[in-house]
Amino acid sequence: MSSSPTPDGAGPAMIEALGLSKFYGDFAAIRDVTFKVHQGQVVAFLGPNGAGKSTTMKLLTGYLAPSAGVAKIAGHDMASDRLEGAKRLGYLPENGPLYPDMTPRGLLEFFADARGLSGHHKHERIEAVIDQCALGAVIGKAIGKLSKGYRQRVGMAQVLLHEPDVLILDEPTAGLDPNQIREVRETIRRLGQDKTILLSTHILQEVDAMADRVLFIDEGTLRYDGTPADLTRDGKPLDVHFHELTASEA
Repeated sequence: MSSSPTPDGAGPAMIEALGLSKFYGDFAAIRDVTFKVHQGQVVAFLGPNGAGKSTTMKLLTGYLAPSAGVAKIAGHDMASDRLEGAKRLGYLPENGPLYPDMTPRGLLEFFADARGLSGHHKHERIEAVIDQCALGAVIGKAIGKLSKGYRQRVGMAQVLLHEPDVLILDEPTAGLDPNQIREVRETIRRLGQDKTILLSTHILQEVDAMADRVLFIDEGTLRYDGTPADLTRDGKPLDVHFHELTASEA
């Protein structure tokens, strides 16, 4: 496994996994996972289904407690200082919870209140994320009647309400059609201009489309941490390296 690259002029580490492990009895969901994502980076987190991507993200967000190691967001330990870390974090889980009977505006109002936004600032932020995620055409429709692509945009808008510095996105394009995937990718690219993003996926095209760095995980262990260019410098395409790094031995 290559060492974690620190790009020239990189800002501080905004996402840190330091020896993270999660055990369920004798089963290790992840074991000794270590990496850092620096300010302004968009990092793709790849691996086959069941490799440990979602577990790692839940540990980083403080949703799960680690069996060993430390998870930090913007320097805040997510076990001992979770509330401060959460203020800097936007987390979009795969199939994130949305209320089907609510409208996108109603949902955003609800989450704005939960985040402590009020008055002019609350109104300003809701209008900003509606515009940012292109929700104007469906803002008054019930979420349960929206396409999956629009529901994903609603989830993204909710994540962006409090202007987080760090985004952790778990399979944001899963189950979308090609046009919806393109729209989500464009949104993430725009966000990556001023935010730090960790993007979980098993879709290799996501790397070329959005990421400037890639992590490979398999069977709970980090197999590679580096740039896509370094990984494919030998002329082999990304899918070949994916197979070599993640295929279990017969």
